[in-house]
Amino acid sequence: MSRKKAVKGKGGSKSPKASPSSGRTGKGLAAAAAPSSGLVYPSRPSLSNSGEFYDIAFKVMLVGDSGVGKTCLLVRFKDGAFLAGSFISTVGIDFRNKVMSIDAVKVKLQIWDTAGQERFRSVTHAYYRDANALLLLYDVTNKASFDNIRAWLTEIHEYAQQDVVVMLLGNKADSTHNRVVKREEGEKLAKEFGVPFMETSAKSGLNVELAFTAVAKELKHRTMKEPDEPKFQLKEYVDKEMRTVGCCRS
Repeated sequence: MSRKKAVKGKGGSKSPKASPSSGRTGKGLAAAAAPSSGLVYPSRPSLSNSGEFYDIAFKVMLVGDSGVGKTCLLVRFKDGAFLAGSFISTVGIDFRNKVMSIDAVKVKLQIWDTAGQERFRSVTHAYYRDANALLLLYDVTNKASFDNIRAWLTEIHEYAQQDVVVMLLGNKADSTHNRVVKREEGEKLAKEFGVPFMETSAKSGLNVELAFTAVAKELKHRTMKEPDEPKFQLKEYVDKEMRTVGCCRS
């Protein structure tokens, strides 16, 4: 397998397939062309913002109501930092790249941060069909964002690929005093729709790395599975890792 590198540079109006971008491009990429392919096999070596080679790349979308913490989750995962201060809504589409080592394979995740406001929904729809995975977020301190999950799932089924990986995340789990959605409610909803679930916190970093790692493992196994290799069980992996985290925290 040839080892690739991701292109360095700012995102712009070009299709990400033609020029994969890394780094925050600033809010407001609503006019950017929709990605033309979900799975990326670069045909020649190129360089990521961190200078890392990669073997295979996937497109992951963060979706959910405005204010649930999608941008903060992305920044925590990419930069290991928390965006404190005033809340500023994402306008249109924004994205960042990160290369992860998954079972000795370099996997690049091109992570798309989408606007949750209704007026940008048509822009978001254009990107669904090329996404390999969708992380669907709600805010545990905002009941409306949880109640809207069913509507988001309806959109996903309508616009996304049939085999897209979907994971439900209950974000802002650190806000214990302001919580209005119980963990059990999130688990019940995830079970109803047959998707993995975990609670996350962009502020503390709780389960952020795990969420992206689990998705990357699932996508890598789907694409590079050996004939005699057992199928990767995403939900079982998440449940096992969650039990380990719980054990270590007790």
